[in-house]
Amino acid sequence: MAATNPAAAQPRTPFHDLDDYLALPRVAGLALSPDGTRLVTTVTELNDKRTEFVTAVWELDPAGERPARRLTRGATGESSPVFTADGDLLFVAARPTEGDDKPPAALWRLPAAGGEAIEAVKLPGGVEAVRAAREADTVVVRGPVLPSARDIDDDRRLRDLRKDNRITAILHTGYPVRHWDKDLGPAEPHLFGLDPVDQGPVDLTPKPAGALRDSDFDVSADGRFVVTSWLRPAAGAAQQSVLVRVDTETGDRAVVAEDPGADLWHPALAPDGSAVAFVRESRSTPELAPRITLCCLRFGGEPVEVAPDWDRWPTSVAWTRDGTALIVTADQDGRAPVFRVDVEGGAVTQLTFDDYAYTDVTVAPQGVLYALRSSYTAPPHPVRIEPDGAVSELPCVDFQRLPGTVTEVTATAPDGARVRSWLVLPDGEEPAPLLLWIHGGPLNSWNAWHWRWNPWLLAAHGYAVLLPDPALSTGYGQDFIQRGWGAWGGPPFEDLMAATDAACEHPRVDAGHTAAMGGSFGGYMANWIAGHTDRFDAIVTHASLWALDQFGATTDSAFYWVREMTPEMAAANSPHHFVGQIATPMLVIHGDKDYRVPIGEALRLWYQLLTESRLPAADDGTSPHRFLYFPSENHWVLAPQHAKIWYQVVLAFLDQHLRGEATELPETLG
Repeated sequence: MAATNPAAAQPRTPFHDLDDYLALPRVAGLALSPDGTRLVTTVTELNDKRTEFVTAVWELDPAGERPARRLTRGATGESSPVFTADGDLLFVAARPTEGDDKPPAALWRLPAAGGEAIEAVKLPGGVEAVRAAREADTVVVRGPVLPSARDIDDDRRLRDLRKDNRITAILHTGYPVRHWDKDLGPAEPHLFGLDPVDQGPVDLTPKPAGALRDSDFDVSADGRFVVTSWLRPAAGAAQQSVLVRVDTETGDRAVVAEDPGADLWHPALAPDGSAVAFVRESRSTPELAPRITLCCLRFGGEPVEVAPDWDRWPTSVAWTRDGTALIVTADQDGRAPVFRVDVEGGAVTQLTFDDYAYTDVTVAPQGVLYALRSSYTAPPHPVRIEPDGAVSELPCVDFQRLPGTVTEVTATAPDGARVRSWLVLPDGEEPAPLLLWIHGGPLNSWNAWHWRWNPWLLAAHGYAVLLPDPALSTGYGQDFIQRGWGAWGGPPFEDLMAATDAACEHPRVDAGHTAAMGGSFGGYMANWIAGHTDRFDAIVTHASLWALDQFGATTDSAFYWVREMTPEMAAANSPHHFVGQIATPMLVIHGDKDYRVPIGEALRLWYQLLTESRLPAADDGTSPHRFLYFPSENHWVLAPQHAKIWYQVVLAFLDQHLRGEATELPETLG
């Protein structure tokens, strides 16, 4: 018997209508003025045509008494706000002018004294990132420059030459050549200091090659130097990230921290400029998972690990104003609290104890912290954290009522490991069909709100959604990660089945109607599940790994994959070897601009489903399987109307196979 859909009888929320959902404002990022008196965030909303998201800068009241107010109103949006030492607000924006309707993003300055924003610096290739000194009139930006350009004017000339002749060719001499959804080159990111006299850009890092791609960098409080991550070529077409110090007056640079067995990321300079804290990620091998630890370098000394026995992975690092401790966030048991880590001695103190994940932590005077926090009960919102750990929300955008509730489910894996999950339940009392939703990563955790992968859209449609953290998930210790390392088809699969069994015991779950879904690594697991069990009525696999023999050399970071599995391990864990066992209808989804999991994975999966599975295409070409293809999309499928189609097709597929309902597909599919 098909499951019924009780959602129609429940009170409506924005999650019941995809257009209403996409129109919800989304908060991201925080920036605090050096004196702690001004705090800003960004709020993203749909444009009037509902085809793009546009971001604006909003000011918050640090005391939490006054409502938020919008500061910028550019037609194409503003991002990356940063305060200067004198309180001016910097942000990045591409503002069209007459004769140039698609200019590169420039740096703009909104004076603290009031008035209109003025363009502070414009680079031919655009401004990618900006940092400002806390106590000096020093601003550093990152922006791309063509490698043969002699200066900024020459860079502009070369760009016009390529544009006018419609040339897109790129000649590579090394690896990588692509990253996520972008083709690398020919331009190379540089760091530029802004001359305090004429505000013109001064190249601090001539001829960097690809060293500054996606770099993290920080500016000393006095503005005298920058410390940045720096990518160097390594054996096997790999890369190694070291830390480099750059003098902002002379451009002199030197490596200050390197480790042949690790990559170094996220430098954060001490308030007095005497030290840099950073994150160390050990080089994995097929036998040993990576480990991420917190480190500190006193300039003139050697790097030391801080809290080396702390079995959590730091995800962000900031200094207290007195320089005695580091403020760190880390995944933990389905949450992501804020921690204080003493630099001397390494004592770790947990500061927040609620069911939230914290990001964008900003340190204010007098021990106050500001942050964004979220969970599966609330999207990201700004909060103030007192020195005693008390947390209060700051007025910003209004929350929306959710179409259900969240509970925790705990299971025991065959090897005795504890496996925990969030279980989202729709409104009502009737048992609901269950969707097992597997996270990507795989080094990840279901612990924070996600606008793109949102279980409430499924709950509003009457589905229960299980969000498990199987082996390889972060926040449960190094041993929990190691359980699944190089054995994706082993403990992670067993954990997912144990979590599903536990969820099916819940009285609100209809255990007779279930489906599995995942993206990226979650898509891999969906494919593996399809070839190893018939327990599910439908499977949705998005941006998924299918044939690991071809994936390893075609992904955008093949050198990392070599450290993940040997060829023998990849063969043993490759879902494509089990296509002949697949008897479950599958919805395959992929974007052509996905370079992390190239489109070849989906093309091969689709062909083999139709020709080699237990549900092959009929003589007339029809099949129970479906392939949703996005020629212009990437790993995530982000354009608003494409995200809408994604959910419409997924819900129609689930309704067909779990409820026996023929849901009408969107007419925009043609």
